[in-house]
Amino acid sequence: MTDTRGSTGPNGETPARHAPGAPCWVSLMVHGPAATEEFYGALFGWEFRPGPQQLGPYVRALLDEREVAGIGRLPPDRHLPIAWTPYFASRNVDRTAETVRSCGGTIGVGPLDAADAGRLAICSDPSGAVFGIWQAAAHLGTTVSGVPGTPAWNELLTFETASVAKFYRTVFGYEEEPMVSADFDCVTLHLGGGPVAGIHGLGQALPRDRGAHWVTYFQVADVDDALDHLVHLGGHVLKPVHDTAHGRVARVADPEGARFALLQPAG
Repeated sequence: MTDTRGSTGPNGETPARHAPGAPCWVSLMVHGPAATEEFYGALFGWEFRPGPQQLGPYVRALLDEREVAGIGRLPPDRHLPIAWTPYFASRNVDRTAETVRSCGGTIGVGPLDAADAGRLAICSDPSGAVFGIWQAAAHLGTTVSGVPGTPAWNELLTFETASVAKFYRTVFGYEEEPMVSADFDCVTLHLGGGPVAGIHGLGQALPRDRGAHWVTYFQVADVDDALDHLVHLGGHVLKPVHDTAHGRVARVADPEGARFALLQPAG
């Protein structure tokens, strides 16, 4: 399904609307947006364009004129963790928000309209991890993937997977594929036959200073080069480069402390 109100690509094509439950956007709220834009612009090659201002000053990051992510400014009196927040698509944010509440989650912001871009709510799951819901109008969300500088994956780090996976299954209709292992508590969430997100239960190893939280993976062409660049720009390495089934990964943080991961896909 497409939406003719969405922004067109460089060749005039209309981006597809994200299926309900699919990750459709990532957004970061910070205290110093100008410095943050400079950091991510240099790291990923993003350019920026003003976006809806309902939650304060906000810009959309673009790659080759295609929207990738959002960066906004936290109100000075809001002392919230600086973190990337994934948004999941919904055809009716108000109805999805009610399901979140009925399943033990909470609504922190909204539902509210973001000008003509769409309607949103910012929620927490029962373990306290923050995520967003997006009902697209003029703004469909991320319109490019599979190239360096774009979100490639979202993973929830939480205490245990069983109850949290049930929450997301009920809210968004996911199917679950658990990793059967005595050493790992991991579940992959599927939608329409394909994987869309992961949940990793860390037990007592869950960082107490952060609690449960989502981590966004951004694709890079060469993770070692990207890591060197990140450190030069003032970022921090949380977990050095390591090999996974999906490619080479490093966990990092930007200068304000927002955690994310760099992924060089396998193959």
